[in-house]
Amino acid sequence: MKIEKIRLTHVRLPLVEPFKISNGVVSEKDGIIVQIHSDGLVGVGEASPMSGSFYSEETPESTWDFLRNSLAPTVLSRQPSSVKEINKLLNPIGGNFYARAGVETAFWDLQAQRRAVPLSQALGGTRDNIESGLAVGIYPTIKELLAAIERHLKEGYKRVKIKIQPGWDCEPLKEVRRAFGSTKLMVDANCAYTRSDMDHLKKLDEFDLVMIEQPLSKDDLEGHAQLQDASKTPICLDEGAKDVSTIERAIRLGSCRIVNIKIQRVGGLQNAIAMHDLCAHAGIPVWGGTMPELGIGSAQTVHLATLNNFCYPTDVESSSRWFVDDIVDPPIEVHDGTLTIPAGVGNCHQLNETKLKKYVVREETF
Repeated sequence: MKIEKIRLTHVRLPLVEPFKISNGVVSEKDGIIVQIHSDGLVGVGEASPMSGSFYSEETPESTWDFLRNSLAPTVLSRQPSSVKEINKLLNPIGGNFYARAGVETAFWDLQAQRRAVPLSQALGGTRDNIESGLAVGIYPTIKELLAAIERHLKEGYKRVKIKIQPGWDCEPLKEVRRAFGSTKLMVDANCAYTRSDMDHLKKLDEFDLVMIEQPLSKDDLEGHAQLQDASKTPICLDEGAKDVSTIERAIRLGSCRIVNIKIQRVGGLQNAIAMHDLCAHAGIPVWGGTMPELGIGSAQTVHLATLNNFCYPTDVESSSRWFVDDIVDPPIEVHDGTLTIPAGVGNCHQLNETKLKKYVVREETF
């Protein structure tokens, strides 16, 4: 295997509507597409941090710099020839997980193309479709929240997730329950609460939630263990589920009963699989979260979520749910609440070069 060139393309797509969570709001989506050319094939990955720094310390700008100044030159000079070798190369380098995910997932795409199989099969997946769940942000009013849920539920999503924060939790939940009855419902706090809010968070038990996602600080595993012990609702780690050693500690402490795995956050598919396997061994179900990513990253999450221990609907939704456009053919589409992997090999979704050029911010080839 010979790596001939690496192409980085930073794109920015407008969102259909601003997306607000407890610690920030975005109206555009940045993504950095990584294309690795080798032996007549092109492996494609995506590095996809949120803009700003409210979700993570890494930004599109810092991720671009790390890819441009460190990872791309290193990969070209060292010439890794497989997923195993690229991970051996990336792990000692450390640093930006999003940049590493962009490079590592491109190698997975290459490897699957060489084997002439879908990425899901290369990862060890056992299905060709998964359930999708609706996620909605924080709205100015409960009326607008309910209208958004009603509008999007027409696609048949298998559950609803609403974002919460102090002052925006019990009242919206009461109205969502009133309007949508027994719909499977969960909440995501994005670290908005502290241990001083324990008694208040226990009140969420009355809403029969599937889970409470990341209520406390990402590093407060002890606090999550206390909350899980006091709550009947399963606690799910998201921001706190950053690597295998952290999940091992969370399991020992009893910090959660569910784990959200995000390819971007953990630095690639090999790390995601290791976390999946650890949780499966411990009897902890997992599910596939998103940032959300553009079409390449979203497709890769769908492939990953075909593994056996992914037990809940993914946050991957139709491209048109989030973005005014997308950069892949075919676009990501939910039908009757289900995402089906199209026929093909590797990612099974191809880059649309016309769309890529339309939304390009900057581009560089090594």
